[in-house]
Amino acid sequence: MTREPDDEVVVLIRNAYDAFNRREISRATSAMTPDVEWANGWEGGYVHGHDGVRDYWTRQWQQLDPTVNPVAITLADDGRVIVDVDQQVRQSDGTIISAGQVRHIYTLRDGLVARMEIAEADTA
Repeated sequence: MTREPDDEVVVLIRNAYDAFNRREISRATSAMTPDVEWANGWEGGYVHGHDGVRDYWTRQWQQLDPTVNPVAITLADDGRVIVDVDQQVRQSDGTIISAGQVRHIYTLRDGLVARMEIAEADTA
């Protein structure tokens, strides 16, 4: 059974994606706990804390131009927030190197993102 998250969670998530797509790092990281664990979908593993996320995104954006737009935001039975996104990744010259749907899974703590994981989107 799919459950809808509270409006505050939806606003937090949508604002964070908007900030990411606008390359507003400080605005995006304001939605995260100071000790956030963030999936590094580019190089693998996780980065930690606001500085780790800032460094990761800064390096990534020098090489790639990703855009992610949420298409569905739901709650898992364990309370994590599941966000299915349309993702498009371009090289710096504008060439699309990847496009499709990806699933981001968020663990929240005190109303902020404490952990972000990346999974394959369900196709069912």
